[in-house]
Amino acid sequence: MSINSALQAGVSGLVANSSALATISDNIANVNATGYKRTRTDFTTLVQQAGGVNLYSAGGVSSSNQQLVREQGLLTATNSNSDLGISGQGLFVVSPQSGALNTSGDVLFTRVGSFSPDETGNFKNQAGYFLQGWRVATDGTVNTNPSDLNNLETVNIGNISGTAEATDRATINGNLKASQPISAAATLTIPSATYDPTNSTINMASGAVTPDVQWAIQSFDSRGGLKTITVSLLKTNVANQWATEIHVSPAASINNTGSGMVNGQLRTGTLVFTSDGRLDLTAAQNTALLAPLVINDEAAAAAVGQARWAVGQGVSDQTIQLNLGQTAEGGGVTQYDSPSVQVSSTSNGAVFGDLTGVDIDKYGFVTANYNNGVSRRVFQIPVATFQNPNGLVAESGGAFRVTPDSGSFNMKVPGQGGSGSLSSRSLETSNVDLASEFTGLITTQRAYSASAKIVTTADEMLDELIRIKR
Repeated sequence: MSINSALQAGVSGLVANSSALATISDNIANVNATGYKRTRTDFTTLVQQAGGVNLYSAGGVSSSNQQLVREQGLLTATNSNSDLGISGQGLFVVSPQSGALNTSGDVLFTRVGSFSPDETGNFKNQAGYFLQGWRVATDGTVNTNPSDLNNLETVNIGNISGTAEATDRATINGNLKASQPISAAATLTIPSATYDPTNSTINMASGAVTPDVQWAIQSFDSRGGLKTITVSLLKTNVANQWATEIHVSPAASINNTGSGMVNGQLRTGTLVFTSDGRLDLTAAQNTALLAPLVINDEAAAAAVGQARWAVGQGVSDQTIQLNLGQTAEGGGVTQYDSPSVQVSSTSNGAVFGDLTGVDIDKYGFVTANYNNGVSRRVFQIPVATFQNPNGLVAESGGAFRVTPDSGSFNMKVPGQGGSGSLSSRSLETSNVDLASEFTGLITTQRAYSASAKIVTTADEMLDELIRIKR
């Protein structure tokens, strides 16, 4: 009977609009919740088979709810460098546990990026979920497998100890006076009876022969120990050529056995300049002299032209590119008729330093900063994308779980492959529009009242029908 179907339609309207009221209420309540995704109620018409040619049977309405995970809220600035927002598609990979991830259901996804270290250094957001990331290997590489949870671990800065950095690059900028008087020790042929770099009694590294010019630069070994690399130069009676010894102080830290060098020397030879005062990059002497300096570890076999750390040093082997003007970095040594001077010197490497904080860039790299000036990447935070993020099922605390409707996750480097980039010192606000929600609230209230009126009207008509029989 049409009156019965009308009654059913009114009841279905009450149920559907009740559901809509619940979603609107939740949206309004969470308008200030970080990373909240509003829920939308969709209404679908139901049609019943007509009872006859002139008899209409009302089908009513049904409702379904969908959380709009794909819609992004605004990113707002914060003061914490561990607050993270995603600009674009994707979600953070998190877990309610700080241990290793597996496939037993403890992996969740969220846009709530209010992370901060807990008492053990684990990055945890306000809902208690631990941020997951790929660890950066010591050589700087990252195993960015898009689906293997075993590659993930909780981002932790409590286990990051202090660090030192060995020197591998150094530069000296200076000038050698072209009209420097020739020392009595310098002769046309080297070695000679007055100067021999391999003889401790007549070389510059031992101090037996006074160099015309001596420059020094600091360097650090693998444990942050300070060493001084000294470049001693002696003008020869061959135009534009300077006898050169590159040696380490203290000399006792170097084992020269088998290298053909003495007194902590790392390299000996002749520095050659062109007639216009620049380093002669075509001279074979310069090629041999300015090759990278190699210091092998103390257990290495003796090698000609390569020094070793002395026994008991306990540091790693080290290669240092000393730039005196032979590299593309610019600067270096010149020979003009001006006073000899060391203009400047630079080198990398650092003594032991303590952790002072971390930075996170748009590609997800978590960089540890130390008070010795060293910065080191320790983690990379992935962004997980889905074919249908709106198909994820919500968990408490703004987290989501994978469902068949969402499809499987694909972890990507932030900013690549359609994933959003990370924004440090920012948080995503909810994607709730209060004006729209209040409009929906009024519309839903009126629709609910109208559905209630359908029920009361149909009830009165049925009552009238019953009275006809009486």
